[in-house]
Amino acid sequence: MSLSALHKTLFAWLVALVPLVGAAAPAPDIVRWSDIPLVDGTVLKAKDLAGKTVVVEFWASWCPFCAKQNPHIEKLHRTHGGKGQGLVVLTFTLDKTDEAALGYLKHHGYTFAAARSSKQIEGWFGGRRTLPEVYVVDPKGRIVFKEAGEMFEEDIAALARFAAK
Repeated sequence: MSLSALHKTLFAWLVALVPLVGAAAPAPDIVRWSDIPLVDGTVLKAKDLAGKTVVVEFWASWCPFCAKQNPHIEKLHRTHGGKGQGLVVLTFTLDKTDEAALGYLKHHGYTFAAARSSKQIEGWFGGRRTLPEVYVVDPKGRIVFKEAGEMFEEDIAALARFAAK
């Protein structure tokens, strides 16, 4: 790729991300979960999230940084997200349809819970700024960790430290 083509590509990414960088509202003190319809047609009940540590990721199938991070999210889910593990992995996609997100998940063999994002959901976290974004919500509903942008494998693995004992 020539330098000129690289500059054009970088400029296109910056233009695409500018709307995401705007000022966001402060996150509320407590995340108050409600029932969440997942892209696979099931519903994740609020009672299944209450009292648990929840790792939340915002992603999209078209996001190259999300594509690099999602295998690590899946590994965290498989390693620490099972029943009795004290941690739930819940992701929100910006894809326009459930079918697009579900196709991406199936293609990559991902089993973590995924729902479509909404203004209400983004409001739980003070608004979204970029992709991907990761949050950790403790068992009391407090946001105890936030990272905007791609995280490395070891950083995602380290989120297990927040798991409820």
